[in-house]
Amino acid sequence: MYPLPRGDPSGSLLFPAINPGPRRYAAPTMSVAQRPRNHTEDTPQTTVELSIVMPCLNEVETVATCIRKAQQAIAKRGIAAEIIVADNGSTDGSKMVAQELGARVVEVTRRGYGSALIGGIEAARGSLVIMGDADDSYDFAAIGSLVDKLREGYDLVMGNRFEGGIQVGAMVWSHRWVGNPVLTFISRVFFHTPVGDMHCGLRGFRKDAYERLRLRATGMEFASEMVIKASLQGQRIAEIPVTLSPDGRSRAPHLRTWRDGWRHMRFMLLFSPRWLFLYPGIALFAAGLIAGLLLETGPKTIGPFGFDIHTLLLAGFGCLIGYQLIVFAVFTKVFAMRMGFHPPNPTYAAMFRYVQLETGLVLGVLMFLVGVVGTIVAVLSWGAVGFGALDPRLTMREIIPAAVLLTLGVQTIFASFFLSILGIDSETDPV
Repeated sequence: MYPLPRGDPSGSLLFPAINPGPRRYAAPTMSVAQRPRNHTEDTPQTTVELSIVMPCLNEVETVATCIRKAQQAIAKRGIAAEIIVADNGSTDGSKMVAQELGARVVEVTRRGYGSALIGGIEAARGSLVIMGDADDSYDFAAIGSLVDKLREGYDLVMGNRFEGGIQVGAMVWSHRWVGNPVLTFISRVFFHTPVGDMHCGLRGFRKDAYERLRLRATGMEFASEMVIKASLQGQRIAEIPVTLSPDGRSRAPHLRTWRDGWRHMRFMLLFSPRWLFLYPGIALFAAGLIAGLLLETGPKTIGPFGFDIHTLLLAGFGCLIGYQLIVFAVFTKVFAMRMGFHPPNPTYAAMFRYVQLETGLVLGVLMFLVGVVGTIVAVLSWGAVGFGALDPRLTMREIIPAAVLLTLGVQTIFASFFLSILGIDSETDPV
């Protein structure tokens, strides 16, 4: 940290005394690299309990207000704290303003909202961390309530803007009534997240709990990843009401409705193989199997609609696609558990005690052999008429099931080998 002008009481990393009055900021006469440093700049003189991390990208209009509000909240509660501004490439003087007010500036070169927060949190010295946007839309007076919940033992404490109040002009209608409610609902269904406002930018967490999450998202979906992983790991999560105000910037926000909304949705789908692969696969395979079994006995009529071998062919494809989606779900889940993205799943561990490489090979070979037998029966039927013209309404009922079983057998054999490769380093629950 660089020393502040003499006499500024906010020059410490801790804020027992603050002068939040207005002041004017002038560009320094020397560059940051030229400014003198002393040997105590990077060594905290007092134990820091709380680190407040503000991501920043050209927030010169509002970063000072946010820092002052955070300082006031710290002083009011007597918390040993530091303020970190995680700068993501500002060119408007935001860094200088933050340094003059006593905040520690951490420069993060990799662009993105998530990247800035990851860099700032990694530099945090406190055991508790609160993150909040530097656009003056959040009331940093809520710091005290967040800290209280964290001290009670919660791992993650989320702000809830819908309970605390959204002022006029603070959130566009599409975000308030469509985007946030829909994405929050999906997260509750997919991951059982116990929150009512998944994307609130003001939240607190214990740093050791954060480190267990191993967050990787570099963009706006960082907010979703944190809540999803905390829920999957069974961390203790609480919410407090917070107020959202119109931000104090004259420029447009960094958030892009459709782009960032899709990125959140995409992340949730990729992180939930059950909803992306498993459930659609089971539904498609079951529908194809039922339709195929019914049409194997002959054409069927429902009202004015007749169903015959053409529908049987589509039912066969439905079985193949559905089975492939189910296999993808298993691949994705096993890979996610192996890499630590998902916590261990007892159901999968129990299943793999019995379903191993040899089991899959036997099942695949059996399906393949049944398919071969079906193909031979079809060829014999063809030979019975001198290999001449056949009635497709009869022969296709032999060929389609045989082709489906041949394909499923091959898929099962190679899927078993692939799962065995994924679990090759495991001795306790081989796959």
